[in-house]
Amino acid sequence: MKKRLLWLTINLGTAFLAASVVSMLEGIIAKLTILAVFLPVIAGQGGNAGAQSLAVVMRGLVMREIPPKRIPELILKETKLGALNGILIGFITAVIAWGWYGNPWLGLVIGLGMVINLIIAGLAGSSIPIIMKRWGIDPAQSSSIILTTVTDVMGFLAFLGLAVIFQRFLI
Repeated sequence: MKKRLLWLTINLGTAFLAASVVSMLEGIIAKLTILAVFLPVIAGQGGNAGAQSLAVVMRGLVMREIPPKRIPELILKETKLGALNGILIGFITAVIAWGWYGNPWLGLVIGLGMVINLIIAGLAGSSIPIIMKRWGIDPAQSSSIILTTVTDVMGFLAFLGLAVIFQRFLI
């Protein structure tokens, strides 16, 4: 329980980090409240995509299938998969947002935000457990906490940052 409680407490702190990103960009959300609808979509897809990469790497670590010399190749592969999934899922999300709200720019913003977040998810999901293991921290207990923070923070930054850049087309 002590180990789990420690990481859950760390997670609480990192959740406030993600909330601070949203708070920092609350002005754009206030102007365009529709953006709030898509925050859980960005967070959910980033977290799940990262969890897939994390699971592949965790299995490889447990089964001792990842020799040290293959680590960069594995991280690059998972990042590329994140990019490909991001393009496909981003396109689907963009079409849904465009159709739902009738604004192609909203589709572009959410679609590009999704691409960025899924690339980061692949990179983070594959590298975090390796880093935790190297630091002597149990990757099974720590990796998902760190991954969630990375995908939430970066996903919100990407999506809301793009909304700021394209806001004149979104209003």
